[in-house]
Amino acid sequence: MPSFTFFDLFAGIGGFRLALQNLGGKCLGFSEIAPDAIHYYCTNFRENPNLNFGDITKIKDLPYHDFMTAGVPCQSWSIAGKNLGFDDDRGQLWNDTLYLLNKVRPKVFIFENVKGLADPRNQNALNFILKRIAEAGYYADYYLLNACDYGIPQTRVRIYIIGFKEKKYFNKFKIPSPNSINVRLSSILDHGKEIIVNNSISNNVKSRWSLSCNNQGFNDYFLFNDLRNGSTTVHSWDIQNTTERQKQLCTILLTNRRKKNFGILDGNPLSLKQFQSIDPSITQEELDELVELYILKEISYLYKITDYHYNGLTDSQKLVLSFNEHGILNIDKLKTKREFKIRKISVSDTLTELMALGIITCIEKRYDFKNTKISTGLNGINRIFLPSSNIYPTLVASDTNDFVTSVTIEAKTIEDYKEKFIKEVFEKQQYRKISKSEACKLQGFPADYQLPESRARWMKLIGNSVAVPVVQKIAKEILKTGVFGDKTECSEENLLEQNEQNIVQLSLFDKI
Repeated sequence: MPSFTFFDLFAGIGGFRLALQNLGGKCLGFSEIAPDAIHYYCTNFRENPNLNFGDITKIKDLPYHDFMTAGVPCQSWSIAGKNLGFDDDRGQLWNDTLYLLNKVRPKVFIFENVKGLADPRNQNALNFILKRIAEAGYYADYYLLNACDYGIPQTRVRIYIIGFKEKKYFNKFKIPSPNSINVRLSSILDHGKEIIVNNSISNNVKSRWSLSCNNQGFNDYFLFNDLRNGSTTVHSWDIQNTTERQKQLCTILLTNRRKKNFGILDGNPLSLKQFQSIDPSITQEELDELVELYILKEISYLYKITDYHYNGLTDSQKLVLSFNEHGILNIDKLKTKREFKIRKISVSDTLTELMALGIITCIEKRYDFKNTKISTGLNGINRIFLPSSNIYPTLVASDTNDFVTSVTIEAKTIEDYKEKFIKEVFEKQQYRKISKSEACKLQGFPADYQLPESRARWMKLIGNSVAVPVVQKIAKEILKTGVFGDKTECSEENLLEQNEQNIVQLSLFDKI
């Protein structure tokens, strides 16, 4: 007999189920609506699809179970609404979850969500959820946990709301302690031996749990970006055929564009005159060459109104013109006006229209980096992570521009470190995106967990899942409270053996 029973709401591909079955639990049913997730959930657990209760908004009741789990999707958290009773505010997923909690009244539950639910801007929504849980007679609290603290090299912070029907068990519960040793990315990579580029270093690259420099200035990843200037940032002028003079001009822009004397934004383009205030020898031709290399872009920055008597302007055009100062329009100042965001007006498009009508003319050009979106990176690369790293960015359903390499870089100085990376990893193309089996391991699933062949499909499924080791460690602490009685003395080494013994008992659900 299993030590406890559970029901798997918003089941996805079975992250909660895998964790709880590893501890001896028996699944009495699941709820999921995504066809791909349903198929692979049933495939991996040898489950009958008829055990799927389907759309949670249509579920009226569930079989009694000891343990309820729910990875509630990231809907908008405007759920407080009219604050109706449990039976009267169905239709939003959190409310549907709380309705079933109150209806079934299991001994314990875990609800998981993105960390944004705990942000100050969503405090009212979180307070509402906790209030409704208390109204259902449960003692609960929320915890922010990072998966990289519990045995997998992925930074994945999630909120876990954990509740008990009886206060004595709630008081006994302790959140699991982080692992004393973090694992490295190399432990999940599908490669043979690591390639080591050595330079007789005395101290190897230290790994961390965060995306910051260690105390020696060495990162375990390289960022491809023209807007940052960290020791392991790779810029477009580092990997393109550029002269030392061109590199110097790019560095001047990089180190001065955030200075307030050049503009009001966090990053400001510079005019030729402003460049020359830093280095008088800079010429227009030099800036034009960097534009031709697609490293810089030319921006129309200041406009002068030349025709005040034009009729037939649109409301958007009139609004833009109304923000002139002594007949001058400043594009940076225009971008700070909330009116355009509220009315969904494109400032750039409207200025182009006014230019075409001959109402305004550009009187100052400025220059900024062409690649200004941090997450886009350069050449389709945002970051490349070394095997020595003990974190990888959060897996998401839409995939990212992050890559991994099996090459370990060792060097005496940070300059050598970066140079070796560019030559041995970037130029030799010794990097790739993570594989399906690696993504599974980053979430704590078996490497051979069955998922579709299409990268977009398996990334969506694994990116939407919970981190199995985190749930399993939480559940293990729940079992220690004795909430399920002495029968919870189960061996964690049983792993999935219990899964194969599960028998589908559809008669339990005839009333649904």
